[in-house]
Amino acid sequence: MTDDQPKRKGWKAYFEFSEVLGYFFRKPDPDRPKSFSLKMMHGVNKISIIMFLLGVIYLIVRQLSY
Repeated sequence: MTDDQPKRKGWKAYFEFSEVLGYFFRKPDPDRPKSFSLKMMHGVNKISIIMFLLGVIYLIVRQLSY
C-alpha cells in the first residue's frame, strides 16, 4: 500500500468513543472565548449527543428483545 492511499480501519474504529467522552470531560481552555452563545451551543450539542446515543441504545435493545 502506498502513502497516498487511505489506510483501512477495522471494526474497532466504529466503536471508539474516546472523542465523544473527551468532549464531555475536557478541561476548560483559558484561551477559548467565553460567551453566552458559545456556552449554549455546546450545551445543546451535548444534549443532542446524549439523545442520539440513547436512541441508538433503545433501537439495539428493541431489536434484541424480538
